[in-house]
Amino acid sequence: MSKRDLKKYLAELNKEQLEEQIIELYEKFSPVKTYYDFAFNPKEDKLLQECKVKISQEYFPIKKPQAKRRPKAKMRRSVAQKYIKHFISLGVDPFVIADVMLYNIEIAQTYSAQNPIKQELFFKSMLNSFEQLVHFTISNGVLSEFKTRIVSVYQETMQQKWKNSYEFEILLEKIDQ
Repeated sequence: MSKRDLKKYLAELNKEQLEEQIIELYEKFSPVKTYYDFAFNPKEDKLLQECKVKISQEYFPIKKPQAKRRPKAKMRRSVAQKYIKHFISLGVDPFVIADVMLYNIEIAQTYSAQNPIKQELFFKSMLNSFEQLVHFTISNGVLSEFKTRIVSVYQETMQQKWKNSYEFEILLEKIDQ
């Protein structure tokens, strides 16, 4: 069904029928429920804190009281990507989304400063995150608020001598144009 057909169908329904359909969608599909729950009670601060905790646990997992040794860091970029995608679909403020994007890279850099990383994929993944961040902040008009942190991320890649720091520099030049 096209959007035009849907509009035509909805125009034929009365208010009660529309309400019934929306309630049915709300009960039947969790993404619809999530959307309406957020739309009527947007707790962006709470979502942001939960997100940052999950991302930080990817790099610095918390030892459970009954565990004998500290769990190993998983360093999965996908955890942050899920949150970013989810935040975008909910229509969360671009400042919050950009903050999450930056936090993901910053926590990874904190980890890599303390632990040598040999996986080439880690550096490629962080470059992809940085590129996504630069494009997102430019396209959403929030670059000026995050430029200092973005430059700091680049400087940290240089300080840690990341193999792909030159590619970070190329992306950084985009924001100075």
